[in-house]
Amino acid sequence: MRSIRAAATGAVILSLALTATACGGGSTSGGSNDSPKELTYWASNQGASVEIDKKVLQPELDKFEKQTGIKVKLEVVPWSDLLNRILTATTSGQGPDVLNIGNTWSASLQATGALLPWDAKNFDRIGGKDRFVESALGSTGTEGQDPAAVPLYSMAYALYYNKQMLADAGVDAPPATWDELVAAGKSVTKGGKWGIAMEGSNPSENIHHAFVFAKQHGADFFTADGKPDFTNDGAVTAVKQYVDLMAKDEIIAPGNAEYAQNQSVSDFAKGKTAMLLWQSASANLKSQGMADDSYGIAPVPVQSGTPGAGKQVNSMVAGINLAVFKNSDNIDGATDFVKFMTSDAEQKILNTAYSSIPPVKAAQEDAAFNSPANSVLKDTLAQSAVALPQVPDESQFETTVGTAVKDLFADAAGGREVTTASVKAALTKAQQQMPKK
Repeated sequence: MRSIRAAATGAVILSLALTATACGGGSTSGGSNDSPKELTYWASNQGASVEIDKKVLQPELDKFEKQTGIKVKLEVVPWSDLLNRILTATTSGQGPDVLNIGNTWSASLQATGALLPWDAKNFDRIGGKDRFVESALGSTGTEGQDPAAVPLYSMAYALYYNKQMLADAGVDAPPATWDELVAAGKSVTKGGKWGIAMEGSNPSENIHHAFVFAKQHGADFFTADGKPDFTNDGAVTAVKQYVDLMAKDEIIAPGNAEYAQNQSVSDFAKGKTAMLLWQSASANLKSQGMADDSYGIAPVPVQSGTPGAGKQVNSMVAGINLAVFKNSDNIDGATDFVKFMTSDAEQKILNTAYSSIPPVKAAQEDAAFNSPANSVLKDTLAQSAVALPQVPDESQFETTVGTAVKDLFADAAGGREVTTASVKAALTKAQQQMPKK
């Protein structure tokens, strides 16, 4: 999920109706083509602002209209609203024809029954499933079922570092391990400058980092059969290590406990922090006036050694998928729109605009995506990134555990001690809030 990943919270998440009907203008049992000349599209907020997204997307939608005669009504939905809006649409029957979803939500939204399944026939209509990169397809729904969505933008976390700030602190290379990152962060943290920025009030962002730390400790938040397991030793250690960047190591400003809307990117762009962990941030940083040559991009640190498989995981498989509500009243047009947005040409245009990586193989191989920055992201996706659990309860997991971590950051910012016991208590409470099987 991408550039402004604010918390998708609210009661509607916790009361997700897994038997909900689909939305759109057609019947509740399936789609129609009653409105063949129009589509509604909910796009996620990928850039530094909604207005920037409109400037990126509208010319492409106009191009689609010219090619097909289908007018697309665009709404760019902030991340803080998107999941709630989607879940409400699955139960109200009022929603778009086509929409962006964070790829981590794929299995949860699939379980509602609201989305068009991308079986072999539907994939053939957009050029075939084999056009897409395997890692991106791994975050499109529950294993063993037809995907609930099609990959649109692929992303991975990287460590962005201010070259001058690290050099001035005597750090001659980007940190490769967490111990090195903490040491570098402490060297920088003084005079109102801080080592690294985080979005402590953003449950989704918290989950992404906690998940990676857990993998590096050989743990996960779900058992092999999909049951919540938030309080195992590895998960507790992972969350504590993450929060300790503020609570113990003191390389994150206490004010970051309230960050949830891209403020960490802004702080990095303005030279307030020396390092940033973010997904495909280059376009966002450029839009905020940061020169390309003033920062470097390196793989996210690991506990020891170098990124790779197993405990060397250093990113979740991030990205945005494109989904269709299966009772759309322009089901053929919606499918044509997915074909257009995932075409080689559009993939190059859109992923260039958002500094993301095309999940379409032919587009990814284009020279435009062979920059040093993109090489780090592509290598991470290929070698050391793992999809978040593709289970129906994933969105509730993001909310409950992400909020627990948010509360722990609030404790750290308020000077309250964050102990192993307090972390375990917070994760126990989160697990108790998950749906009972």
